[in-house]
Order: sequence, then structure tokens, then C-alpha cells
Amino acid sequence: MVTTVLDSMEGTIVDLSEGGAQVAGCGLPVRSQCQIDYEGHVVFGTVQWSEEDRMGIRFPYELADGPLFDRLEIARAARLTPTALQPRTLGARPAGGFGRRFG
Repeated sequence: MVTTVLDSMEGTIVDLSEGGAQVAGCGLPVRSQCQIDYEGHVVFGTVQWSEEDRMGIRFPYELADGPLFDRLEIARAARLTPTALQPRTLGARPAGGFGRRFG
């Protein structure tokens, strides 16, 4: 939920960092003061850029705690988790490939 002095609108955070968020599904004029209400926690910000259905909001202070910060940490941990690689079986012949003949 994005709230201004005069209005409240639903939006979806599609990009998040400690310093700001991109919100899709709503738009406000550039330099508008607003707040993002997320799970009972409020984060204040200023609209830095705006298009018809999305906008970039800059926070005056970097996120350091709260539910938005927790979501950011979870997303980063998931992105940085290494993918398990399957080792190649020794002595196994690869299946035919482009331009190769195995006999």
C-alpha cells in the first residue's frame, strides 16, 4: 500500500534495495512524499521517477530492519545460494554431439 496525504493506492514492489523501491501498479508525480505500508511497518520515501503504472521511490534512510528489510535479505540469500552441480560419471561416454561420431 502506498499512501500520500490525499490518497492511498495498491502497488506491488518489484525491485527493492536498502535505498529505495520500484513499485508497479500505481504512479505518483515526481517529488511526491509518500509512505509504503508493509505488514504493519511504514517506510517513508520520495518519488524520484514516475511512469504511467510504476514509479521509483527513494527512502530518506537506508533500510536496516523491519519486514521490508527482512524480505530483501531473504531474496538476496535465495539469489546467492549456489546451485548444486552434478558430477560427470567417470568413463561414461557422452551422447552424440554436433559434428562428432562415436563408435
